[in-house]
Amino acid sequence: MSLKVQTSNITNKNDPKSINSRVFIGNLNTAMVKKSDVETIFCKYGRVVGCSVHKGYAFVQYSNERHARAAVLGENGRVLAGQTL
Repeated sequence: MSLKVQTSNITNKNDPKSINSRVFIGNLNTAMVKKSDVETIFCKYGRVVGCSVHKGYAFVQYSNERHARAAVLGENGRVLAGQTL
């Protein structure tokens, strides 16, 4: 049985630690990709504390910068729902 942890929608804190721990996901097909999809894809890189999805893009907030950097390296250029991130 898997346990789904609900993340916050807050991804806009302006302190340096939060800024450096945030990933911008551009060119996101938000007609097909939902917040839960983004969380599922990006949680494998570390603890996701926030996720916000907007029309065409999203932000994922990690607990630390190391996780954010790993996500960028792992997902940059990935094709998701027919669009390259």
